[in-house]
Amino acid sequence: MGKDDTQGLQEQDLRALEVRVEELIRACTHLKDENKTLRAREHELVSERDRLAGKNDEARQRVEGMIARLKGLEDEA
Repeated sequence: MGKDDTQGLQEQDLRALEVRVEELIRACTHLKDENKTLRAREHELVSERDRLAGKNDEARQRVEGMIARLKGLEDEA
């Protein structure tokens, strides 16, 4: 194998490495964007969960209040 052949292989290897690095950079950028989107969605879902938990607690308290009033009416009868 001559010097030109070795140099040609090195250039091919270097170009292949460059292409792979570019692919990895694109993948990393895509994953960062996806991560940002997922974190925003997670924040939305946590907020919605907290809101629904609050509404659930409010409904539970109202039902417990109605039950207590019904028991009070039963006791009066």
